[in-house]
Amino acid sequence: MVNISILSASIFSVGIGPILAWLGIGLAAGITSGAILMKIVLESKLKKAKSTASKIIENAYSEAKNISKEAILEAKEETHRLKTETDQEVRERRLEVQKLEEKIYAKEEFLNKKEEQLDIKSENLEQGKKEIEEKLKDLDVTKKELELSKLSITKELEKVSNLSKEEAKNMLINSLTEEAKKSAAKTVRDIEEEAKETANKKAQNLIAMAIQRCAADHTSEVTVTSVTLPNEEIKGRIIGREGRNIKALENATGVDLIIDDTPENIVLSGFDPVRREVARLSLEKLMMDGRIHPTRIEEVVEKVKRDIDQTIKEAGENAVFEADVNGLHPEIVKTLGRLKYRTSYGQNVLKHSQEVCYIAGLLAAEIGADIKLAKRGGLLHDLGKAIDHETEGTHVSIGVNLARKYKENENVINCIEAHHGDVEFKCIEAVLVQAADAISSSRPGARRESIENYIKRLEQLETIADSFKGVDKSYAISAGREVRVIVKPEEITDDEAMFLAKDIAKKIEEEMEYPGQIKVNVIRENRAIEYAK
Repeated sequence: MVNISILSASIFSVGIGPILAWLGIGLAAGITSGAILMKIVLESKLKKAKSTASKIIENAYSEAKNISKEAILEAKEETHRLKTETDQEVRERRLEVQKLEEKIYAKEEFLNKKEEQLDIKSENLEQGKKEIEEKLKDLDVTKKELELSKLSITKELEKVSNLSKEEAKNMLINSLTEEAKKSAAKTVRDIEEEAKETANKKAQNLIAMAIQRCAADHTSEVTVTSVTLPNEEIKGRIIGREGRNIKALENATGVDLIIDDTPENIVLSGFDPVRREVARLSLEKLMMDGRIHPTRIEEVVEKVKRDIDQTIKEAGENAVFEADVNGLHPEIVKTLGRLKYRTSYGQNVLKHSQEVCYIAGLLAAEIGADIKLAKRGGLLHDLGKAIDHETEGTHVSIGVNLARKYKENENVINCIEAHHGDVEFKCIEAVLVQAADAISSSRPGARRESIENYIKRLEQLETIADSFKGVDKSYAISAGREVRVIVKPEEITDDEAMFLAKDIAKKIEEEMEYPGQIKVNVIRENRAIEYAK
């Protein structure tokens, strides 16, 4: 503090102007000396930087030389390797070219030899052609000579036999035709007898075994259904005032109610067995309930229809389950159930379809065919009968359309389509289904028909048999399943009898409709009768 005060005092005592002058001089000298020092320092650093840069350049130059040498070495090595590979490839190509040249030379030699051989053959052909032409000329001359000889011989023969050429020719043709027919008939008969000895026995065994293993019950239905009443008074209640109840019931079910003098009995008449069943069940429910009037009738009929639909569905499902046929479309199963209320010649169609399914499966097992396919085709073969009265077309075509609609197998469709012989068989299972259908429908008691149709069929059988030349008498026997034809022995030979049986069978197939099959039995016998006097 003292020094500062002394300095301050001295400054003020001396004067501020000189002091500032000295301070300026000192400051200029300091700046100058600082600049000199800075220049010295910068020059020193510059020298060091130049030295460092020159060293870096020298190092880079030497390193570049080293890299250049290595690159040259690598390039030489790569060039040597490529040259080696190229030389190797050139050698291989030369070998291939050499081999190809050898093959070409060999082919040229072969072609030259062939050309020489062809030249030789060509010369031979020319020579042979000339020889053939000479021979043809000789043949023409010989042919003319033969024709002249033939004409002279023909004239001589006509003089000797008193027959013209055409008459002799026709006589010879007729003679040969008769002889050929007899020979053919004998051959066919021998073949058939031989086949019958083996095939007939085997077929009978298979069919008998299939029938023995399949025993199905048959139900018979007609176009009328009888309903038993609990008492006679209920008839009046069913008729109703001015017949309104019976009209309501007939309108709701589509079935005719026949009320006559028969005690405690009403007859339901209708072509549709499902409608008759609805009417029968509705009538029974109404009688049990006691309330019989149009409104109640409509309610009961609707409820019974729903129950019948469920029954149809269950019947189809049970049939499929019992037959062990899987993967059927639900609509096909439902349609199959409707067959429960369909009949054919009095035979229940659902039972018939199940039986055909079983028999076809058994036959398929015996001969090694596809059992599942045979059973499936047998179960569905009459599917069209469930709706054939509701849609145009035969039950076969309707069944085929249904099966195609629901993507059934083509072989199953063929089983349906061919079971009446309408189309050709595409698989052995279709043949088995047709056979099973005939077995099921033709077994005794399976089907029935009206007495008028029965008599008409018998008469038609005998008429067809009598229409053939050489038939003496004909008899329809075995309920029309066999026609026995007795021929005149002086007009029909044993061999011709076989052809006659085939012709009669063919005409029966073309002109008649019948269940199962009909046996044509042609009998030819000679009887010698003499009287002792």
